[in-house]
Amino acid sequence: MNIKLYTKAELDAFQSMPKRIANPRVHWLEKPKGRPAHRQRNFQVSGGDDEEEVRFLIYQRQSLEDEQDFSCGIAYLPRGAPPLTLARYNGPSHEHGDIAYRQHIHRASEAAIAAGRKAEADATETDRFETVAGALACLTEDFNVSGVDVRHDEPRLDL
Repeated sequence: MNIKLYTKAELDAFQSMPKRIANPRVHWLEKPKGRPAHRQRNFQVSGGDDEEEVRFLIYQRQSLEDEQDFSCGIAYLPRGAPPLTLARYNGPSHEHGDIAYRQHIHRASEAAIAAGRKAEADATETDRFETVAGALACLTEDFNVSGVDVRHDEPRLDL
């Protein structure tokens, strides 16, 4: 399957485009027999104007066994082509390169796509969120998403 080589300008446009969640009250679905056991919910998102609607998906996934194991991501859903993950906001449950058990954000990049890697292969460490709910708040802020109530994590006082 041919993968489109998205440019930095296209990726930036997807990020800044105003988007609205169509199903803000979607329920969590538990998948206890999945490997790993987790719960997940998916938001349907649209952007662009009425003449050219652009579709996205935002998901939240949380391990049922480890509250530090979570991911919140956004994908562009082009018509007739594979989805493109634009970003993933991950909890500190694992190592990623030099990032050892710290929250991190993966972002799609033109360089990763051109190199044939996952679009969002590279990550940067962050302290902007600590929970899956906080990750969703950061994602909606970073990707210009409205239509759902979010709450940023409270700063930790024990640091």
